Amino acid sequence: MEPVNTHREPPLTKGHNMSAIKSATVLGLGPMGRATVRLLLAAGVDVTVWNRTPGKTDALAELGAKPAATVAEAVAASDTILLSLIHYEAMYGVLEQAGDLTGKTVLNLSSDSPANTAKGASWVLDRGARFLTGAYMTQSDDIAHPASTLYTSGPADLYTELKPLLDHLCKSVHLGADYGLAQLYYQAGLAMFHAYLISLQQAFAMIERSGGDIDTFLELSKDDAGSQRDFSLYFAQAAKQGGWGDLASLKMMHAGAQHVIDASEDAGVDAALTRTIQDYYQRALDASEQTGTVVPVYRLFRGDH
Repeated sequence: MEPVNTHREPPLTKGHNMSAIKSATVLGLGPMGRATVRLLLAAGVDVTVWNRTPGKTDALAELGAKPAATVAEAVAASDTILLSLIHYEAMYGVLEQAGDLTGKTVLNLSSDSPANTAKGASWVLDRGARFLTGAYMTQSDDIAHPASTLYTSGPADLYTELKPLLDHLCKSVHLGADYGLAQLYYQAGLAMFHAYLISLQQAFAMIERSGGDIDTFLELSKDDAGSQRDFSLYFAQAAKQGGWGDLASLKMMHAGAQHVIDASEDAGVDAALTRTIQDYYQRALDASEQTGTVVPVYRLFRGDH
């Protein structure tokens, strides 16, 4: 985790009240950027938009957005700049085209690592702008979904100032002054989400290729969310104490993974994901044998073994 950025934010402008500001610029019009613009327009915000590929501005212009021909024009149109780019590296090339950023507020909604976020914050602050980092934890680009949350981090007073604008998008939470925190929690969530999506598709393939019914599986697993929450709480407590599992548990999980591998491959389904999972249990068993004490899988992820 990167240390809290030591750069001092430019002071708030006297009398500046974000709730009274009715304009914003959005740079980057991928799925999340377009969704952001639509919600801001629906809330009555005056939105200027720019995208590297100009054609993406057309549909938003029909909704009332104001396309800018250049980044400089887009940045000049508003004091509040929202970035929705592929990663933080793209921010440098884009904002360098804007010229002077003094007095601007930059909210970067792009996904990246905590370390790259801290680096990006320093870059923006050095150019006289204020900075907040954000990350949408959403279902696809459905920002308005009740389960959506915008993670933010950076100066608490800047978050408070921006919150009336953020409330037009979805519920938000401020996670602390360290610029990397929003991305830390976001990427941790994605670590689970990516594994879930791949394992879900493996499960569907197993059922379909074996002559089962996917809808039956969905009905059987409809209450899984509550169970997963219980597991999260239980394993969180175990992690705080070094990780879950005695030797018998590690052997049981290794054997259980083999059963999933067999069921998958019997149906002609790729079991590489489960083999990777099984490998973690094998490594934990090997480390336990070498050290003469139980080494939970959690300690492998921590890099302790």
